[in-house]
Parts: sequence; C-alpha cells; structure tokens
Amino acid sequence: MQDAVSNIVNKYDLAGKYLDNTAINELSNYFITGLDRIRVSELINSQASIIIKETSAQLYEEQPELLRPGGNSYTTRRYAACLRDIEYYLRYCSYAIIAGDIKILNERVLDGLRETYNSLEVPIGPTVRSIQILQDIIREIIQTNKIEISTLNIMTEPFQHLINELGEQNI
Repeated sequence: MQDAVSNIVNKYDLAGKYLDNTAINELSNYFITGLDRIRVSELINSQASIIIKETSAQLYEEQPELLRPGGNSYTTRRYAACLRDIEYYLRYCSYAIIAGDIKILNERVLDGLRETYNSLEVPIGPTVRSIQILQDIIREIIQTNKIEISTLNIMTEPFQHLINELGEQNI
C-alpha cells in the first residue's frame, strides 16, 4: 500500500527523471490537504461504529427484503457478513483518504471483491447503496460538527471510486 508521495516518487524514479513542476504541484497539494485528510480520518475513526450502525439501519429501512427469507442478509451469518463488508468499505476509504490515493481501493477492495461476490452471488445494488449511505452520513457529520475542510472531494473521492467501479462492473 502506497501513498501519493510514494506513487509520485516511484513513477519518476522508474523513468529516471527528476521531479518536474507537475510532480511538485501534486506533492504540494498532498501536503496542503494533509490536515484536512487527518480531520476526516479522525472523524471516521472516532465514529466508525455509529456510522456503520446508521448505514445498515438506513439500508435495511430502504430495502427490507434483504432481511427476509431469501434476502442476502437473511440469517445471522449473512447479516454479520454484510456489516463486516460495510466496515471494510469504511476502513479502506479512510486509508485512501489519509494516503491521498484511491489506488489502494483497487488493490485491497475491488480486485478480491469481484471474485468473492461472483462466487457468493451477492447482489451489487445494495452494496453500492451502502457505500453511498456511508458517504452521505460522513458528509452530514462533517457539516453538523462544522469541521472545516478545504474540499469535500477529499472525503468523497474514495467512496465515489468504489461506487463507480462497482456500479460499472457486472459482478
């Protein structure tokens, strides 16, 4: 797992080039937004259980058929697996926020998720919706607590990446 700094430096190292203005600007942006990324990550960390609980409550309120016989969260084992997955999305998005790089989501979440969900015949719609709910809840907490961040993109980019990748894939 690499952060934005490692990715930039490695790219230039492999090319045998000095850092140019583009690289310097990318590094500068990473450091300028560092405090904002830490604030968002602290918020997620301190309220993770509340965020996960609220996400699952909203998801099952919107899609109660998931909890009924034949639904993908029917039985305690499947329900627990759903909560575990919601926690994974939240945790890995927080890693991507701190790293300033969404590529970790490809490596740590999306690649294995496709294979697993295919084999278990897990429907993707509720998964995408749970990630949207996570994002909405975090945005609401940021606004409610009047946490100043320079751009909401810092928070939304990882969640949107998961949503876009999963929504465009037939898994």
